[in-house]
Amino acid sequence: MNYKELNLIGSSSPHIRTKVGAGHIMGEVIIALLPALGFAIYNFGPRALVNTLVSMLGCCAFEWAYRALLKKSNTVFDFSAALTGMLIAFVCPVTIPYWILLAGDFFAIVIVKQLFGGVGKNFLNPALAARAFMLSWAGEMSTWVAPRTQTALFGAVDAVTYPTPMAYLHENNLEGLMNTYSLPDMLVGFIGGSIGEVSALLLILGGAWLIFRRIITWHIPVSYIGTVAVLTFLFPRGNDPLTWMLYNVLGGGLILGALFMATDYVTSPVSHTGHVIFGIGCGLITVFIRYFGGYSEGVCYAILMMNLTVWIIDKNIHPHRFGVPKAQKAPKKEAEGK
Repeated sequence: MNYKELNLIGSSSPHIRTKVGAGHIMGEVIIALLPALGFAIYNFGPRALVNTLVSMLGCCAFEWAYRALLKKSNTVFDFSAALTGMLIAFVCPVTIPYWILLAGDFFAIVIVKQLFGGVGKNFLNPALAARAFMLSWAGEMSTWVAPRTQTALFGAVDAVTYPTPMAYLHENNLEGLMNTYSLPDMLVGFIGGSIGEVSALLLILGGAWLIFRRIITWHIPVSYIGTVAVLTFLFPRGNDPLTWMLYNVLGGGLILGALFMATDYVTSPVSHTGHVIFGIGCGLITVFIRYFGGYSEGVCYAILMMNLTVWIIDKNIHPHRFGVPKAQKAPKKEAEGK
């Protein structure tokens, strides 16, 4: 029989396909974040939920409008825009005006994501890039309320900036921090801070669910959090190294960033070795900014800076080729010659 009569289909890789698509993965991450959102509503009132919904709808609307304007296929239902909106709300204070949230949504979806080709082609994490952009409104982005405060849904929020754990750590005031927030408070989330960053316990449970479901691997979170833990323990700025380390690990956006942002498929390396290098780099930069920077938190900028190094990590750290035993790896010079 002539091969032309076999109705063979020629296509580019990948040739192995599964039912697990982008929508399934993004949906799993959103589900993993729901417990932290529930606690945020309890801790800061219903405005935490409204902020999250406004941001999610804003991102979806901007993605739909951009792709409709350019007559491209609709990608709203892969939930990537919804997840970006959820994460943007999570890294903002509950008092953030809705219009600033929408400005961040526009920057994340249109500037960072769509202008570079859409999902899978952005080189920066859209939610963190949006947060860096939104810090242009520094006053609004640094107005924190006390835990278990019910904030108004509409109109100007009459709130007095409440000290967060990171403010105490930035001032090397471990004693003041311990008198304000206990370690159990830090773990559960009865602290001031951004909407989705406060409950370390629920974020860890959500991250563990993603690892169990094989949505992410442990390499980036463990290497990232582990690096911060080791550095803050070895170089404490308080009388008790262990306590100083625990407050640094549980405070700020470290847990949220390590589990839900640094692990973003598009903006992180492809190999497990690359994941570890990426996580260590994030940890080093985070501690450097926290210790020597004028800004009390370093997670956002650490991940963004390491996003810019992914290309060189992937260029020099090659993953194991599928279907080829390790013993048959070609020498480097021979492989380059081919």
